[in-house]
Amino acid sequence: MLKAGRALLAALAFSLLLATATAQTGPRARDLGVPFDGTPGPLNAITDVKGVEVGQTTLISGSGPLKVGVGPVRTGVTAILPRGHNFQDSVFAGWFTLNGNGEMTGTTWVEDSGFLDGPVMITNTHSVGVVRDAVIAWRVKHAPPDQDGYWWSLPVVAETWDGELNDVNGFHVKPEHVFHALDTAKSGPVEEGSVGGGTGMICNEFKGGIGTSSRVLNAKYGGYTVGVLVQCNYGIRSQLRIAGVPVGREISEHNVRNDDVGSIIVVVATDAPLIPTQLKRVARRVSLGLGRDGSFSGDGSGDIFIAFSTANPGAAEPKGVHQLTMLPNQRLDPIFLATVQATEEAVINAMVAAKTMKGINDYEVIGLPHDRLREVLKKYNRLAK
Repeated sequence: MLKAGRALLAALAFSLLLATATAQTGPRARDLGVPFDGTPGPLNAITDVKGVEVGQTTLISGSGPLKVGVGPVRTGVTAILPRGHNFQDSVFAGWFTLNGNGEMTGTTWVEDSGFLDGPVMITNTHSVGVVRDAVIAWRVKHAPPDQDGYWWSLPVVAETWDGELNDVNGFHVKPEHVFHALDTAKSGPVEEGSVGGGTGMICNEFKGGIGTSSRVLNAKYGGYTVGVLVQCNYGIRSQLRIAGVPVGREISEHNVRNDDVGSIIVVVATDAPLIPTQLKRVARRVSLGLGRDGSFSGDGSGDIFIAFSTANPGAAEPKGVHQLTMLPNQRLDPIFLATVQATEEAVINAMVAAKTMKGINDYEVIGLPHDRLREVLKKYNRLAK
């Protein structure tokens, strides 16, 4: 048992070290001259919404033929914490499924209660269970029980399929990986591309993964911030559009899928004072951002979105009468537009950051080639610089 435990720790250390070494630090879509509408926040990330923190564990090891339970491993877990490590103060939330060939646990209670209690976790399809259980264990270890003495929790855990590149049936995501993502969650820049839950993902038949973006509203609309984080694993090449340009048709080599059989999870955060019915409307607008990138939400795709607001702290307190603030519906249009714009850009940021990757049986997915992208944008007079 001791030897097995040491082997597990060694594997974890190796995976985390490799993840750090392979973290994407290259240009983002705007750096390549991709034109986007709207004004991003300072980080152009979901963490531009004050209080939001993101943590990730990336697992990369092995190469060559698939050996179930051994590898190759190309997977991980991503954690989005609405109020950082303060899990005692729930946030208003709403969710929406554009196509249901996927999973996001805990959403029936989000729908009924209007609250998101704890983090949003994203991983691979066959690791949803272990991630859900680990979140509960982490909360029991780190947070006190509620006022009734219970550590009651229905964690929100979402997934996309990484089985082309990863030994998905080897169950390589362990509780300690979930703990690491939660423990290390922080504000500031967010790693993108082949990291966290997005490590083994494919987007529009290019390498996909984690991407993020944000928008800051004009002061006359309240100056609120909207941030988006995606784990993108959806789409087919022929439909990919970037800044309105049919990039997928122009860069058509190295196709890996015949149908839209992937999925995408999108998390929207805002500091605007919105109530759950309004946040559900915001979550629906994610669909329009994906449409700008060419998505038609194919039958095999799980396209599931959740939106939350960090406004109205203390609204979930079980006693007393609470005074809430909210925007009138007539003032939601700038929030809707910001959501569409940030979603569109977050997907492209994920593809720009992700590099070519080989996985099980040397299956290879190419990264979106930056030089070719610039050439295509220039051809259509859409290159910003």
